[in-house]
Amino acid sequence: MPSMTLYRVFIPRALVTLLSVSSYCPSSSAFLAPRYLSSTSTAVMATAAKVIDSHLHIWATASESTSGYPYSSPEQIPPHNLRNVASPSALLEQMSKAGVDGSLIVQPINHKFDHSYVKNAIKTYPDKFKGMMLFDPSLSSKMAIVRLEELVLAGFVGVRFNPYLWPDAQPMSGKCEDGTDGAGMAVYRRCGELNIPVGIMCFKGLSLHYEDILDLISKSPKTTLILDHLGFCALNKKGDEEFQQMLSLATYPNVMVKISALFRNTGDEDQFPYEKVRKLRFEPLLERFGAKRLMMGTDFPYVLETEGAYEGAVNTVKSWLEEGEERDAVMGGTAELAFGTWG
Repeated sequence: MPSMTLYRVFIPRALVTLLSVSSYCPSSSAFLAPRYLSSTSTAVMATAAKVIDSHLHIWATASESTSGYPYSSPEQIPPHNLRNVASPSALLEQMSKAGVDGSLIVQPINHKFDHSYVKNAIKTYPDKFKGMMLFDPSLSSKMAIVRLEELVLAGFVGVRFNPYLWPDAQPMSGKCEDGTDGAGMAVYRRCGELNIPVGIMCFKGLSLHYEDILDLISKSPKTTLILDHLGFCALNKKGDEEFQQMLSLATYPNVMVKISALFRNTGDEDQFPYEKVRKLRFEPLLERFGAKRLMMGTDFPYVLETEGAYEGAVNTVKSWLEEGEERDAVMGGTAELAFGTWG
């Protein structure tokens, strides 16, 4: 089997080391040594003011699903209203209207662990798209790491942990029966070595996973951990309590937060343009984490069914910050620090 070549690119004072990929060398049996950019070039990379959507999904249209890109199961067929509006071309149209330069495609549950649709989109539009793979907890530790490295070579620059895919509510940081790292912990450590961020979806509430997240952080402090969708801390009593847990994670410099899917965090208290989310969630996060640990995301295509739709979601977060370094960071700079440059 041909070996794979991984290059690590360092940005001064970066929160993470960015991973990029070269073509592999069939005659080599080991990874080549890391290649480092000059401080001049990396400074340019870190300060380029692009607009990057750090969280969205694409999936096959109804016709594509019958011609090479099937949905993972009947239960995972996309909602009827969104089934044919989440293709790469449809996304690019929305991005163009909103002035978005690039996006991070998070592997959708609709295709589960078959990454071929997203992989093809990245290959077709390499300047516009990067990918975040979906971790498969059913794999052995060894095979999970092999899968990670294969997808890194295909343009994936992050890993998503969906804790609800672990069997029997096992922890993401759990161990095997022999005391060695389980697959999740093994991949999380390997991501730290490769400087690949891991995103966590706490859909049912941060409190359910808070101790597990602390365990991940303590066992691999080098790994960048990103909380999706403001940690799902909705504007209600439970969300307020969990938000305090979220703020406490600012103590750990390797933790970042996606300012994404604002519509998922309103509870019964807010609506577009999400002024209460801004005041009660975004502003405290900005104060505690700082702009260089926050990144804007839309949660396309689901955002299309909300007031303001895609462009409104982008412009809402943009309007929360005055023109300058903080806005540049939240609107794209942080994503490029975490995942590498687009374009």
